[in-house]
Amino acid sequence: MEILGLTWHTTWMEPECDKLMMESMNKNYVDMDEYPVTTELQNRCVNMIANLFNAPLGDSETAVGVGTVGSSEAIMLAGLALWQNKRRAEGNPVDKPNIVTDLEVPTFRLDTTIHVDAAMGGFIAPFIYPELEWDFRLPLVKSINVSGHKYGLVYAGIGWAIWRSKEDLPQELNINYLGTDQSTFTLNFSKGSSPVIAHQYYQLIRLGFERYKNVMENCRENAMVLKEGLEKTGRVNIVSKDEGVPMVAFSLRNNSRYNEFDVSKLLRQYGWIVPAYTMPPDAEHVTVLRAVVRGEFSRTLAERLVLDIQKFFMILIVNFEEKN
Repeated sequence: MEILGLTWHTTWMEPECDKLMMESMNKNYVDMDEYPVTTELQNRCVNMIANLFNAPLGDSETAVGVGTVGSSEAIMLAGLALWQNKRRAEGNPVDKPNIVTDLEVPTFRLDTTIHVDAAMGGFIAPFIYPELEWDFRLPLVKSINVSGHKYGLVYAGIGWAIWRSKEDLPQELNINYLGTDQSTFTLNFSKGSSPVIAHQYYQLIRLGFERYKNVMENCRENAMVLKEGLEKTGRVNIVSKDEGVPMVAFSLRNNSRYNEFDVSKLLRQYGWIVPAYTMPPDAEHVTVLRAVVRGEFSRTLAERLVLDIQKFFMILIVNFEEKN
């Protein structure tokens, strides 16, 4: 049975990318001496993403950033950099980090410097909301993290941390046990090069700005098709906004007979993965279903999902009446 997941992670890329992934997975991403081209491709990705985020770079200036295993590592690096810079400015030691973050939404703001967690929206806003000033156009923004495996259109395993300038990144850690002196500032170390070479670099070069924009516009349009179709059923309340990340969150108007978890479970039996979950503290009584519209989720699939949900409502009603 085909599984259609409406979750955050990209699950399909072109066959050429899959082949390239197999050819590059044996190259150690962190070994700059043995695989210098891998480092060069990472730097190209950093430059392209930094320009996408309007980093204030001169004509011959290179961007400052690094590829990570995901946006979680990226945001930890950025938060640590803000903390170290603040501590050094105060004349305090930086050898004992004591940063405490919220487990659900990690964000950092120390005095007047800001880190932006753009894990989901970083590959959306530049293309379909270019007038929105959230990035390095704001002088207080010192770093931005973004996930490649969400709307960066690549498989799981790659995120990016981008800094405004070299001054915003603390002194790098130098190592030499791989055979030469080199700098690294990631939390992880040895890992395959596929996420950079076969995934992100491939997509950035293959698609370019205009095709990324087309994908994001299609995601937004298909999200509206799904939203309008769900509204026509008369059985749900849409709780998400039309602007922002292309997704549709909705709750049942009447959950006395069955609830959102029942709908999610039944959808899963028919190949749809539409998560149901409760809201954060102080709103635990609210439960929603969330459908994330990614690049591979077409208009046809949106219409099919609406038809299946209508059918499942009837199944749930019949099952409830039979039990009672």
